[in-house]
Amino acid sequence: MDPFFKKLGESVYDQWKKANFDLTLFPDLARKALEKSKPSAHVDLQELIHEFLLQDDQPFQTASGFGQPELILFDNPKFYIQALFWLDGTTDIHQHEFSGAFHVMAGSSIHSTYEFEKAKQITAHFRLGDLKLRDVTLLKTGSTVPITSGRACIHSLFHLETPSVTIVIRTHSDPGTGPQFTYLPPHVALDPIQQDALTTRRKQLLDVLEQTGAPDYADLVLEMLDELDLERGFFIIQNCIGHLRNLGEWDRAWSLFARKHGSAVIPIKQTLEEIIRRDALTAMRATVEDVEHRFFLALLLNLERREDLLRLITSRHRGNAATTILRWASELIQFDETGVWLLDARIPWMNDHEEEELPSLVLEVLDHLLKNGGSAVKKQSGWKGSQAAKFALIKVRLMSSSWRVLLR
Repeated sequence: MDPFFKKLGESVYDQWKKANFDLTLFPDLARKALEKSKPSAHVDLQELIHEFLLQDDQPFQTASGFGQPELILFDNPKFYIQALFWLDGTTDIHQHEFSGAFHVMAGSSIHSTYEFEKAKQITAHFRLGDLKLRDVTLLKTGSTVPITSGRACIHSLFHLETPSVTIVIRTHSDPGTGPQFTYLPPHVALDPIQQDALTTRRKQLLDVLEQTGAPDYADLVLEMLDELDLERGFFIIQNCIGHLRNLGEWDRAWSLFARKHGSAVIPIKQTLEEIIRRDALTAMRATVEDVEHRFFLALLLNLERREDLLRLITSRHRGNAATTILRWASELIQFDETGVWLLDARIPWMNDHEEEELPSLVLEVLDHLLKNGGSAVKKQSGWKGSQAAKFALIKVRLMSSSWRVLLR
């Protein structure tokens, strides 16, 4: 067992014992202990890894799939200390059934907090409501944040470096604070632990049919959607949306689902559209190596407000944020036989523009919109007649993509 974390754990135990193990005090107690001991400043990550690999005297390790991986560094019947390694960028938006605090030991993260308003229970494990972004901060190495169990702490972390490492002091479980919901913006809350096993196996079997090119795939999905309740129907249509779109069957499937469940599907459609957007950006980020570009894609994935995005860019890059964004756009712009691509915005070729002209035109429109917040064409001198029509087309495509957060 690492002596640093043994000492830290024993200190936390002694302090909490003096407070009669009052659960309401634990988040602040854990936060103060991490801020005082500062693992990021006093623990050598390589030495910690080597010690864990080479010495058998380690605390009991859980079978948890949280972290990549999770290492238990101190274990006590009341709480434990874990190191969470992160190779992927994001964690789902979630709440906790435990309390404590976490400390950024290596790397940095975008930390977003939320509220879930107007919640309507569909089943005990599936809810619809309005997920509202409350605050966004950039957590640098050495930052410490308390964790409160239940809906008071709905949050997500997007880890910017690989690997990122967080140290967590946490209780095992806080009574009465479950379920530990995961949130799919902007409207769905679900309990990932209590998913129906039959539905899980059906999704896996549909994946087999997708991979093997089954010709009756779409018909089977539609027949299922016609029979299933709203919760199970959501899980099936969420699982199948990508392949249904590839097959050209998405509109037919959605129409059936909407007819069956009526107005309840309106927030579900918005949630599915957001899943598609995030999946597209995540796939793009996986192919991007430039650190600045990866940071920008992380912001577009996680932020909903223009002012937050500009603020976080300014916190890491000197100079005007809009100028920095335009530079990144000029570096990220691509084109193929269908048109110009600016991340997930596709602008089709225009008959009277050669290939070298349209990318410049797109960047010119983006520059105008960044400076004017999506204002009308008339505010831009020189955009008249056919030029104004081209401006309008490019603007619509940008406003229908992940760029819209910057252009409102």
